[in-house]
Amino acid sequence: MEPFSRAYDRLVTETHLPGGPLNGSAETLSPRELEILEMAARGLTNDQMAKNLQISVHGVKFHLGSIYRKLGVSNRTEAAVQFLMRGQAVVPPAEPERL
Repeated sequence: MEPFSRAYDRLVTETHLPGGPLNGSAETLSPRELEILEMAARGLTNDQMAKNLQISVHGVKFHLGSIYRKLGVSNRTEAAVQFLMRGQAVVPPAEPERL
């Protein structure tokens, strides 16, 4: 997975998007928070995110808490929905199971 996709770069440089600011407040998500939010939207676990980013699971949880506060949500599903509803990321479809 590329750490900085075109969609991610667009998010970092644009604070007001067609759906409004991603977080609905004056605070913006940091580049690391956006990276973690994109991974959460892709369905990665905290452990997988920590390994991909070479940080501790505690660090991932800390960033997720900050993301939830800034977005005004209470869990990763709500955060991922906000992220995806605003067209922030192109999440590849799951690979079909082969029989």
